[in-house]
Amino acid sequence: MSSRTYNLPILSNEGGLSAYLTQIKKFPMLAAEEEYMLAKNWKSTGNIKSAEKLVTSHLRLVAKIAMGYRGYGLPLNEIISEGNIGLMQAVKKFEPEKGFRLATYAMWWIKASIQEYILRSWSLVKIGTTTAQKKLFFNLKKLKNQIAPSSEGDMKQEHVKNIANKLNVSEEEVVSMNRRLSGKEQSLNAPIGEDGDEWQDWIIDKNMDQELKVAQQEEMEQRKDLLQNSIKILNEREKNILYSRRLSDEPKTLEELSKKFKISRERVRQVENKAFEKLQKHMLNAAKSKNLLPAN
Repeated sequence: MSSRTYNLPILSNEGGLSAYLTQIKKFPMLAAEEEYMLAKNWKSTGNIKSAEKLVTSHLRLVAKIAMGYRGYGLPLNEIISEGNIGLMQAVKKFEPEKGFRLATYAMWWIKASIQEYILRSWSLVKIGTTTAQKKLFFNLKKLKNQIAPSSEGDMKQEHVKNIANKLNVSEEEVVSMNRRLSGKEQSLNAPIGEDGDEWQDWIIDKNMDQELKVAQQEEMEQRKDLLQNSIKILNEREKNILYSRRLSDEPKTLEELSKKFKISRERVRQVENKAFEKLQKHMLNAAKSKNLLPAN
Protein backbone atom coordinates (compact mmCIF):
# COMPACT_ATOMS: atom_id res chain seq x y z
CA MET A 1 0.00 0.00 0.00
CA SER A 2 1.84 3.05 -1.29
CA SER A 3 1.39 6.65 -0.21
CA ARG A 4 0.84 7.41 -3.90
CA THR A 5 -2.43 5.51 -3.60
CA TYR A 6 -3.75 8.23 -1.31
CA ASN A 7 -4.38 11.91 -1.78
CA LEU A 8 -2.08 12.95 1.06
CA PRO A 9 -0.30 16.24 1.82
CA ILE A 10 3.13 16.34 0.19
CA LEU A 11 6.19 16.38 2.45
CA SER A 12 9.13 17.02 0.15
CA ASN A 13 11.87 18.72 2.13
CA GLU A 14 12.67 20.65 5.30
CA GLY A 15 11.50 23.87 3.69
CA GLY A 16 8.05 22.43 3.14
CA LEU A 17 7.68 21.08 6.67
CA SER A 18 5.89 24.14 8.02
CA ALA A 19 3.30 23.99 5.23
CA TYR A 20 2.86 20.25 5.74
CA LEU A 21 2.21 20.62 9.47
CA THR A 22 -0.34 23.33 8.73
CA GLN A 23 -2.10 21.07 6.24
CA ILE A 24 -2.41 18.03 8.49
CA LYS A 25 -4.00 20.07 11.26
CA LYS A 26 -7.00 20.52 8.97
CA PHE A 27 -7.90 16.82 9.02
CA PRO A 28 -10.43 16.14 11.79
CA MET A 29 -9.94 13.37 14.32
CA LEU A 30 -12.56 10.64 14.02
CA ALA A 31 -15.18 9.63 16.56
CA ALA A 32 -15.02 5.98 17.61
CA GLU A 33 -18.08 4.90 15.62
CA GLU A 34 -17.03 6.65 12.42
CA GLU A 35 -13.54 5.15 12.70
CA TYR A 36 -15.04 1.69 13.22
CA MET A 37 -17.35 1.95 10.20
CA LEU A 38 -14.57 3.29 7.95
CA ALA A 39 -12.26 0.47 9.02
CA LYS A 40 -14.98 -2.14 8.42
CA ASN A 41 -15.73 -0.65 5.00
CA TRP A 42 -12.04 -0.62 4.04
CA LYS A 43 -11.53 -4.18 5.23
CA SER A 44 -14.61 -5.64 3.55
CA THR A 45 -14.77 -3.66 0.29
CA GLY A 46 -11.27 -2.22 -0.20
CA ASN A 47 -12.72 1.29 -0.46
CA ILE A 48 -9.62 3.45 -0.81
CA LYS A 49 -11.49 6.58 0.34
CA SER A 50 -12.23 4.95 3.70
CA ALA A 51 -8.58 4.00 4.11
CA GLU A 52 -7.48 7.50 3.11
CA LYS A 53 -9.71 9.06 5.76
CA LEU A 54 -8.30 6.71 8.40
CA VAL A 55 -4.74 7.65 7.40
CA THR A 56 -5.22 11.43 7.15
CA SER A 57 -7.00 11.61 10.50
CA HIS A 58 -3.86 10.15 12.15
CA LEU A 59 -1.14 12.16 10.39
CA ARG A 60 -0.86 14.43 13.44
CA LEU A 61 -0.19 11.36 15.58
CA VAL A 62 2.72 10.45 13.28
CA ALA A 63 4.11 13.99 13.50
CA LYS A 64 3.89 13.91 17.27
CA ILE A 65 5.69 10.56 17.53
CA ALA A 66 8.31 11.69 15.00
CA MET A 67 9.12 14.73 17.18
CA GLY A 68 10.38 12.30 19.79
CA TYR A 69 13.11 11.10 17.40
CA ARG A 70 14.69 14.47 16.64
CA GLY A 71 17.83 13.58 18.56
CA TYR A 72 19.35 11.20 16.00
CA GLY A 73 20.73 13.73 13.56
CA LEU A 74 18.30 12.85 10.75
CA PRO A 75 15.93 15.15 8.80
CA LEU A 76 12.58 15.37 10.55
CA ASN A 77 10.70 15.32 7.24
CA GLU A 78 12.22 11.89 6.48
CA ILE A 79 11.36 10.61 9.96
CA ILE A 80 7.75 11.75 9.48
CA SER A 81 7.62 10.13 6.03
CA GLU A 82 8.81 6.82 7.49
CA GLY A 83 6.23 7.13 10.27
CA ASN A 84 3.54 7.66 7.64
CA ILE A 85 4.57 4.39 6.01
CA GLY A 86 4.13 2.67 9.36
CA LEU A 87 0.71 4.29 9.73
CA MET A 88 -0.40 3.00 6.33
CA GLN A 89 0.76 -0.50 7.26
CA ALA A 90 -1.25 -0.22 10.48
CA VAL A 91 -4.39 0.79 8.57
CA LYS A 92 -3.86 -2.14 6.20
CA LYS A 93 -3.68 -4.65 9.07
CA PHE A 94 -6.08 -2.99 11.53
CA GLU A 95 -8.90 -5.23 12.76
CA PRO A 96 -11.62 -3.02 14.29
CA GLU A 97 -13.43 -6.01 15.80
CA LYS A 98 -10.62 -6.41 18.34
CA GLY A 99 -11.98 -3.42 20.26
CA PHE A 100 -8.99 -1.05 20.22
CA ARG A 101 -8.92 2.36 18.58
CA LEU A 102 -6.67 2.74 15.55
CA ALA A 103 -4.38 5.22 17.34
CA THR A 104 -3.56 2.66 20.04
CA TYR A 105 -2.71 0.05 17.41
CA ALA A 106 -0.98 2.34 14.92
CA MET A 107 1.51 3.89 17.30
CA TRP A 108 3.47 0.62 17.45
CA TRP A 109 3.68 0.41 13.66
CA ILE A 110 4.68 4.07 13.43
CA LYS A 111 7.45 3.69 16.00
CA ALA A 112 8.69 0.45 14.43
CA SER A 113 8.89 2.05 10.97
CA ILE A 114 10.74 5.10 12.30
CA GLN A 115 13.17 2.99 14.33
CA GLU A 116 13.93 0.75 11.35
CA TYR A 117 14.71 3.86 9.30
CA ILE A 118 17.01 5.21 12.01
CA LEU A 119 18.81 1.87 12.30
CA ARG A 120 19.31 1.79 8.53
CA SER A 121 20.62 5.35 8.56
CA TRP A 122 23.05 4.84 11.44
CA SER A 123 25.58 2.18 10.51
CA LEU A 124 25.94 -0.78 12.85
CA VAL A 125 29.52 0.36 13.40
CA LYS A 126 28.10 3.45 15.07
CA ILE A 127 25.35 1.93 17.14
CA GLY A 128 26.68 -1.55 17.85
CA THR A 129 25.42 -4.95 16.79
CA THR A 130 23.84 -6.47 19.89
CA THR A 131 20.21 -6.21 20.95
CA ALA A 132 21.33 -4.54 24.17
CA GLN A 133 23.27 -1.88 22.28
CA LYS A 134 20.30 -1.14 20.04
CA LYS A 135 18.13 -0.86 23.15
CA LEU A 136 20.70 1.58 24.55
CA PHE A 137 20.59 3.58 21.31
CA PHE A 138 16.83 4.13 21.54
CA ASN A 139 16.50 4.51 25.32
CA LEU A 140 19.55 6.48 26.42
CA LYS A 141 18.04 9.92 25.83
CA LYS A 142 14.84 9.07 27.73
CA LEU A 143 16.69 7.57 30.71
CA LYS A 144 19.17 10.42 30.76
CA ASN A 145 16.30 12.94 30.91
CA GLN A 146 14.73 11.02 33.78
CA ILE A 147 17.93 10.71 35.80
CA ALA A 148 19.76 13.94 34.95
CA PRO A 149 17.46 16.21 32.89
CA SER A 150 19.68 19.28 32.99
CA SER A 151 23.04 17.61 32.32
CA GLU A 152 25.04 18.33 29.18
CA GLY A 153 28.14 16.63 27.85
CA ASP A 154 29.47 13.65 29.79
CA MET A 155 27.25 12.30 32.54
CA LYS A 156 28.21 11.77 36.17
CA GLN A 157 29.57 8.35 37.03
CA GLU A 158 26.57 7.39 39.18
CA HIS A 159 24.21 8.26 36.32
CA VAL A 160 26.26 6.20 33.87
CA LYS A 161 26.23 3.26 36.26
CA ASN A 162 22.47 3.54 36.79
CA ILE A 163 21.73 3.48 33.05
CA ALA A 164 24.20 0.66 32.42
CA ASN A 165 22.43 -1.46 35.04
CA LYS A 166 18.96 -0.68 33.68
CA LEU A 167 19.87 -1.59 30.08
CA ASN A 168 22.32 -4.40 30.82
CA VAL A 169 25.28 -2.85 28.99
CA SER A 170 28.72 -1.78 30.11
CA GLU A 171 29.39 1.70 31.52
CA GLU A 172 31.84 2.27 28.67
CA GLU A 173 29.07 1.65 26.14
CA VAL A 174 26.83 4.19 27.87
CA VAL A 175 29.57 6.85 27.83
CA SER A 176 30.41 6.13 24.18
CA MET A 177 26.80 6.21 23.01
CA ASN A 178 26.12 9.42 24.93
CA ARG A 179 29.05 11.10 23.21
CA ARG A 180 27.88 9.93 19.77
CA LEU A 181 24.40 11.29 20.33
CA SER A 182 25.46 14.52 22.02
CA GLY A 183 25.04 17.66 20.01
CA LYS A 184 22.47 16.20 17.63
CA GLU A 185 19.37 17.30 19.54
CA GLN A 186 17.40 19.93 17.65
CA SER A 187 16.33 22.85 19.78
CA LEU A 188 12.60 23.38 20.17
CA ASN A 189 13.30 27.05 19.57
CA ALA A 190 15.01 26.44 16.22
CA PRO A 191 13.16 28.23 13.40
CA ILE A 192 11.36 26.27 10.66
CA GLY A 193 10.39 27.68 7.29
CA GLU A 194 10.65 31.31 6.32
CA ASP A 195 7.91 32.62 8.59
CA GLY A 196 9.94 32.41 11.80
CA ASP A 197 7.80 29.74 13.48
CA GLU A 198 9.52 27.49 15.99
CA TRP A 199 9.38 23.73 16.56
CA GLN A 200 7.53 24.23 19.82
CA ASP A 201 4.72 25.90 17.87
CA TRP A 202 4.18 22.66 15.95
CA ILE A 203 4.27 20.07 18.68
CA ILE A 204 0.82 18.49 18.73
CA ASP A 205 -1.60 20.01 21.21
CA LYS A 206 -1.26 18.70 24.75
CA ASN A 207 -4.99 17.96 24.58
CA MET A 208 -4.21 15.28 22.02
CA ASP A 209 -1.67 13.74 24.40
CA GLN A 210 -4.19 13.67 27.20
CA GLU A 211 -7.02 12.40 25.01
CA LEU A 212 -4.84 9.55 23.74
CA LYS A 213 -3.76 8.56 27.24
CA VAL A 214 -7.31 8.66 28.56
CA ALA A 215 -8.60 6.67 25.58
CA GLN A 216 -5.92 4.02 26.05
CA GLN A 217 -6.59 3.78 29.77
CA GLU A 218 -10.33 3.49 29.23
CA GLU A 219 -9.83 0.79 26.60
CA MET A 220 -7.54 -1.22 28.86
CA GLU A 221 -9.96 -0.99 31.77
CA GLN A 222 -12.88 -1.97 29.55
CA ARG A 223 -11.01 -4.94 28.12
CA LYS A 224 -9.90 -6.02 31.59
CA ASP A 225 -13.50 -5.97 32.80
CA LEU A 226 -14.67 -7.81 29.68
CA LEU A 227 -11.99 -10.46 30.18
CA GLN A 228 -12.82 -10.98 33.84
CA ASN A 229 -16.54 -11.31 33.11
CA SER A 230 -16.19 -13.35 29.93
CA ILE A 231 -13.77 -15.88 31.32
CA LYS A 232 -16.54 -17.09 33.63
CA ILE A 233 -18.12 -18.92 30.68
CA LEU A 234 -15.18 -21.35 30.57
CA ASN A 235 -15.02 -24.51 32.63
CA GLU A 236 -12.19 -25.01 35.11
CA ARG A 237 -9.95 -26.97 32.75
CA GLU A 238 -10.41 -24.46 29.94
CA LYS A 239 -9.65 -21.56 32.31
CA ASN A 240 -6.58 -23.28 33.69
CA ILE A 241 -5.17 -24.13 30.28
CA LEU A 242 -5.92 -20.69 28.81
CA TYR A 243 -4.31 -18.90 31.75
CA SER A 244 -1.30 -21.21 31.64
CA ARG A 245 -0.78 -20.84 27.90
CA ARG A 246 -1.80 -17.25 27.05
CA LEU A 247 -2.31 -15.14 30.15
CA SER A 248 0.70 -16.08 32.24
CA ASP A 249 4.00 -14.19 32.37
CA GLU A 250 5.71 -17.57 32.11
CA PRO A 251 3.55 -19.72 29.78
CA LYS A 252 3.61 -23.46 30.37
CA THR A 253 4.47 -25.91 27.62
CA LEU A 254 2.03 -28.34 26.05
CA GLU A 255 4.08 -31.13 27.60
CA GLU A 256 3.70 -29.72 31.11
CA LEU A 257 -0.06 -29.35 30.77
CA SER A 258 -0.34 -32.73 29.12
CA LYS A 259 1.13 -34.36 32.23
CA LYS A 260 -0.94 -32.21 34.60
CA PHE A 261 -4.31 -33.04 33.00
CA LYS A 262 -3.32 -36.51 31.79
CA ILE A 263 -4.30 -35.80 28.19
CA SER A 264 -2.27 -35.63 24.97
CA ARG A 265 -0.42 -32.49 23.93
CA GLU A 266 -2.68 -32.24 20.88
CA ARG A 267 -5.73 -32.35 23.15
CA VAL A 268 -4.25 -29.54 25.26
CA ARG A 269 -3.82 -27.47 22.08
CA GLN A 270 -7.42 -28.16 21.05
CA VAL A 271 -8.77 -27.14 24.47
CA GLU A 272 -6.65 -23.98 24.40
CA ASN A 273 -7.83 -22.94 20.93
CA LYS A 274 -11.48 -23.72 21.68
CA ALA A 275 -11.36 -21.80 24.96
CA PHE A 276 -9.73 -18.81 23.27
CA GLU A 277 -12.35 -18.76 20.49
CA LYS A 278 -15.20 -18.98 23.04
CA LEU A 279 -13.66 -16.18 25.09
CA GLN A 280 -13.03 -13.94 22.09
CA LYS A 281 -16.57 -14.40 20.76
CA HIS A 282 -18.13 -13.70 24.16
CA MET A 283 -15.97 -10.58 24.67
CA LEU A 284 -16.93 -9.21 21.25
CA ASN A 285 -20.64 -9.77 21.87
CA ALA A 286 -20.36 -8.25 25.35
CA ALA A 287 -18.53 -5.21 23.94
CA LYS A 288 -21.30 -4.61 21.42
CA SER A 289 -24.05 -5.05 23.99
CA LYS A 290 -22.39 -2.44 26.21
CA ASN A 291 -22.04 -0.07 23.23
CA LEU A 292 -18.26 -0.30 23.43
CA LEU A 293 -18.36 -1.23 19.74
CA PRO A 294 -20.94 -0.33 17.14
CA ALA A 295 -23.19 -3.24 16.19
CA ASN A 296 -22.84 -4.67 12.68
